[in-house]
Amino acid sequence: MAGKKTKSGMISHGMAAQNRKGRFDYTILETTEAGIVLKGPEVKSLRLGRATITEAYAAERDGEIWLFNSYIPEYQGGVLSRFEPRAPRKLLMHRKQIAHYLGAVSRAGASLVPLDIHFNERGMAKVTLGLGQGRKKEDKRHAIAERDWKRDKARLVRSKGKDY
Repeated sequence: MAGKKTKSGMISHGMAAQNRKGRFDYTILETTEAGIVLKGPEVKSLRLGRATITEAYAAERDGEIWLFNSYIPEYQGGVLSRFEPRAPRKLLMHRKQIAHYLGAVSRAGASLVPLDIHFNERGMAKVTLGLGQGRKKEDKRHAIAERDWKRDKARLVRSKGKDY
């Protein structure tokens, strides 16, 4: 899903921010999509694709799931309304989903990791949350070796095809 940009440079649907380090640091057991409560200027800033969620995490507050430490810079389009770039943002999920994920976090010691923020086909901002188990150092090394082998294998297949 490539982020489709309009003439103004804003993303109409597709990826707005991605947490690539989250998939490296955690083994993702399952994923879900959640809505996110945003103010108008936050949506415009997200549509410019300038958000960062590498240090972000999702946690429980008052029986609801919130996104903490995500960075959405202020929109510079002449808007008078100001907002806090690192403010906690409420995630919209069904009660059963919330209970399921909070139970998994408390039982298994897993973490809720925001993997990306994207706009769906209707133009609504969504967060992909992953239920992740932290990786140890040797697991990370194995992931790096596997990724490098896949890259080398693809390179070999490409070069073999050119020889014939």
